[in-house]
Amino acid sequence: MNETLLHKLSMKFLTFWCVVFLLGAAALSGCAHKADVAGATAGRGEMVTESDESGERKRARIRIELALGYFEQGKPTIALDEIKQAIIADPTFADAYSLRGLIYMRLNDYAIAEESFNKALSINPKGSDVLHNLGWLKCQQADYAQAFALFARALADPQYGERAKTFRALGLCQERDGKLGEAESSLLKSYEYDAANPVTGYNLANILYKKRDYLRAQFYIRRLNNSELANAESLWLGIKVEKRLSNLDALAQLATQLEKRFPQSPETALYRRGAFDE
Repeated sequence: MNETLLHKLSMKFLTFWCVVFLLGAAALSGCAHKADVAGATAGRGEMVTESDESGERKRARIRIELALGYFEQGKPTIALDEIKQAIIADPTFADAYSLRGLIYMRLNDYAIAEESFNKALSINPKGSDVLHNLGWLKCQQADYAQAFALFARALADPQYGERAKTFRALGLCQERDGKLGEAESSLLKSYEYDAANPVTGYNLANILYKKRDYLRAQFYIRRLNNSELANAESLWLGIKVEKRLSNLDALAQLATQLEKRFPQSPETALYRRGAFDE
């Protein structure tokens, strides 16, 4: 699922990133109805309760929650069936179109995905999660200028709560566009919001390695490799960093972990061949 969703973006930690990418949809489907209800009662000074939500919206929301569950289980066809029912129940619910866009991204049907995100934005032009997802879609299509503009619009919302996610996506997209300096800056901002995220830590270290800033790369990759989230890719990058810094003891420790935990990985094969520059 991960390689197809991310369209082989020349980056690592695809499983982790896929989960992070989906958080926008999960948060949206779980919470957006509260915002809709709040908007309906704004200005009256009343406490918002479930009774303020229309029957149509409630039925649509339940369908969306079911669709999200199926999507996360790797069952996109069933998820789409639920989305169709959600749209029938309430064709004005932006969340349904947003999640439909994510599902079609996973299915590599970018045309319908884009149509879905644009429909969601036509209903809610300030939907920062949708702007983020559409920006990521544009990045997959190498439409970098449009992707950067969409990420910027999402980040311009002072109430947007997923800034770490969008700065991360922006940085990964900038890296793909060859803008290493800007990618480093964006990933550093993401790191400030969420220092524990392995995608951010790995890619930040990798960019610094490419820029030959080995000491700073060592800081970020060591932190990751000292956590339970280390994998073959992070260990291999750590090995290359320690080699550049002539830290042979640290290199040997990482190599032992790589051999023991991931003996069949491509990174272990590269280590055995001594292919440090491939």
